[in-house]
Amino acid sequence: MKYYKNIGWLACVLLFISCFLPWAYYPDLHKNFTGFFSEQNTYGKPGIIFISVALISVVLISLNKIWAKRTHIFICALNTGYLIRTYILFTSCYQGYCPEKKIGLLILTLSCATLMIVCLFPDLKLTTNDDEFR
Repeated sequence: MKYYKNIGWLACVLLFISCFLPWAYYPDLHKNFTGFFSEQNTYGKPGIIFISVALISVVLISLNKIWAKRTHIFICALNTGYLIRTYILFTSCYQGYCPEKKIGLLILTLSCATLMIVCLFPDLKLTTNDDEFR
């Protein structure tokens, strides 16, 4: 992929921005929940995890080492699992109320999916040294 780093960095920036946008609107509370706000901190602050993953991903995308690419796959797999958990948590209905999904949750999902795809197709040139394998 020719634009591997640019797409990865853009996904990290979008992931960072999405944590501050509204993720869901809860009609019974008349409040928007974000990555850093939920009523009485019920859902915690998943934005901290997503921003940490974005920062780690920027570093791992920038490095041209095979261990960095493999670590990035592991980090992105954990991030995807945490995304699924967070999506279910923020969009599940409770006591007859169903929260309305907002743009922040959509951007979060798209940026995490993009980051996962980018980590699976790194632009890394491997050189083989025949003496190394003897």
